[in-house]
Amino acid sequence: MRLAILACLAPLAAVGQNPAPAGEATVRPLLARVAEEADAMAQHISRTLTIETLEQRAARQPERSRPRLGSAATARAGSPTVRQVVSEYSVGTLKGTDSGDLHEFRQVISVDGRPVETEARALRALSSDVRSPGDRVRKRMLEQFAKYGLVDIATDYGLILLAFTRREWPNLEFGPAGEGRVGTNEALVLNWKQRSTAGGELEFHGGRAVRQALAGRLWMRKRDGLPLRVEAWAELRDGGHTVRDQASVEYAMSAHGFLTPASVVHRHVVDGQVMAENLYRYQPFRMFRARTDVKFSEDPEPAPAREKP
Repeated sequence: MRLAILACLAPLAAVGQNPAPAGEATVRPLLARVAEEADAMAQHISRTLTIETLEQRAARQPERSRPRLGSAATARAGSPTVRQVVSEYSVGTLKGTDSGDLHEFRQVISVDGRPVETEARALRALSSDVRSPGDRVRKRMLEQFAKYGLVDIATDYGLILLAFTRREWPNLEFGPAGEGRVGTNEALVLNWKQRSTAGGELEFHGGRAVRQALAGRLWMRKRDGLPLRVEAWAELRDGGHTVRDQASVEYAMSAHGFLTPASVVHRHVVDGQVMAENLYRYQPFRMFRARTDVKFSEDPEPAPAREKP
């Protein structure tokens, strides 16, 4: 079992240099729109709540050949397993840190259709996690997933758009990657990569934490630059194996006027073989009622009734 987290993504915009590819003057206004939407998401998403459904398909190894925690899984897998986990999902900051960085927070409601928590109790537990400091809490939340039989879990991919706020521009490089379509939309596609590991992926290998810079592709609506899809990946050598994490995140405009993740497909690949595929789907995001800045009180108000997807 391996735990991967995207490193902290800060919510506040700051003016930085324009990272558009040289000679691509037409790309600059589109990237400006991407930064605008990323800033708007960063400003508002911490005041929202939704229901997340995770479906995992994993090639589980026999117990006798399963590697120890932190080792890369071998390419020789056992019977595939399918699990479904439904969670209360929100975004917030960790208490006791000064960065203001945003992270995903979850509290499991049901596993394979069997209730684990009521939504009201899940929200209270979620609030407690948000008030707790440090990466230790983030690791503990992922380890909770492992308790339900999930393997090779990754989180914070739904927030990958925050890597494109103006604050993050100095850490990004772009290059042309052609054109394509996302649904009915014509899209311009750019390759992107991070210059440093500061906003990359954080992996827990047992007691060891490893940070990696990310690369990927950015899909923008061709006519106005609206971000439609962000792909991201990172690769490393671990114990003689090539381990790759890759994800594709689809974004949609919420009823509240800013982008939110609609779905995330994450794959954990070892030596070219997919060992686990995680599909996250999100109901429409709801705004917290009568709140301008969510700090999660000791006794949060009950969650609103669920909305249908």
